[in-house]
Amino acid sequence: MISPQLFNSVMNRKNGASGTAESAEMIEEAESRGGGELRHWPEPPQVLLARLQAKVGQALMGKPEVIRQCLTALLAGGHVLLEDRPGTGKTMLAQAFARCIGGEFKRIQFTSDMLPGDVTGSVVFNAGSQELVFRPGPIMANVVLADEINRTSPRTQSALLEAMEERRITVEGKTRRLPVPFMLLATQNPLSFEGTSKLPEAQLDRFMMRLGIGYPGDADEQDMLAQFADGKRIEPDRLRPVIALQEWLQMQAEARQCYVHQGLLQFMVGVARFTRSSPEVQLGLSPRALRDWLRCAQAAAYLDGRGYAIPDDLLSTGEAALAHRLSLRGRYSSAAELAGSSAAEDLIRQAFAAVPFPAETKAAAGGRKRR
Repeated sequence: MISPQLFNSVMNRKNGASGTAESAEMIEEAESRGGGELRHWPEPPQVLLARLQAKVGQALMGKPEVIRQCLTALLAGGHVLLEDRPGTGKTMLAQAFARCIGGEFKRIQFTSDMLPGDVTGSVVFNAGSQELVFRPGPIMANVVLADEINRTSPRTQSALLEAMEERRITVEGKTRRLPVPFMLLATQNPLSFEGTSKLPEAQLDRFMMRLGIGYPGDADEQDMLAQFADGKRIEPDRLRPVIALQEWLQMQAEARQCYVHQGLLQFMVGVARFTRSSPEVQLGLSPRALRDWLRCAQAAAYLDGRGYAIPDDLLSTGEAALAHRLSLRGRYSSAAELAGSSAAEDLIRQAFAAVPFPAETKAAAGGRKRR
C-alpha cells in the first residue's frame, strides 16, 4: 500500500520540506482506488527497467535523459519519433531498444520510391497453390524501426496511420491485427535537409513523443572514440533482451493503473485550453494528446516505483509529448526559428508557467522548476 509517510518521504527529497495534509489526502484517495504498489514480482520491475536503460546506455553514451524519455513513451504504449541531424545516434537508439525489449524486430528503410504495400504487405499469386496469398510486410513485428520516415512520399507515410493508432492494417479489404505488443520507433532528418517530406499532422499526433538526441559531451565522445580504438565498442546488434515480452506487457498494464489525482487532470485540461486559445497557435492540443500525456505521466511514475503520479511527472514529460502536436501560425514559427529555438516548445513552457496547479497538488510540484 502507498502510505502518506512514503509520499511525504518523496516530497522531502524533492522539496526539502514535509508533505502537506492535502498531499496525504491525494495518497489516501489513491489507496482507495487500488493505486498501491504491486508486489508479485520476484524483483521490483524498476530493477529490470533500470537494467534495460543501462544496456541501451552502452550503445548510446551520455544520453540518459533521452533514453529515459524514450523508455517512458514505450512503456506507456506509444510510439517515438527521433528527429536530429545525421550521425547523432537516432537509428542506434532505436535498434538498442528493439534488441533489449525482445520480440520480433524489423527495420524499414524508407526511400522516395517506396509504396504502401512495401510497408503493410500485399496479396500475391502463389503459383504452387494457384491462389492469392497475403505476404506480410515489415510492419508485422513487435518492434519496428522506420528509418528516415520523412524521405518517402506522403502516400507511403499514410500507410502507417491505421497501424499506429488501431494496431491493425487493411490490405485488399481484409483487416489483420498486428503482433502484441507493437511499438514503432521512427527516425527523421530535419525538414531543411534535401529529399525530405513533412509528416502530416494526423501522423505526428500519433507519435507519443518526439525526441532529439543532440551531440554528445566532450568526455562521452572521447570515451566512445576510445572504445572504437580499442575494439571494445558495443553495437546494438550485440545486445541481448533484458525483458521478456510477457514481462513487458505486464509492466505496461501496471503502469496504466497508476493513480492520477483530479487536480492533475484539471491542470492538463488547463494547458490544452491555453494552447487552443493562444493567438500564436493554429492547431492546439487534441484530446489524443492529453490521453498520451496522461499515459506518459503514469509511466514516469511507474519508472520511479510509485503507484501514483505527481506534478513532476507531467512537467518532465510534457514538452516531449506535446510540442510536436502544435501547429503554429507562420510568423510566430519563423520568428522562433530565427532565434534558434522551437516555438512549440516555448509555448508549452509558457502554458506550464501560466496554468496553476490546484492547491491540493502544489506540494508535489517543487521538484522541477517551471521555466
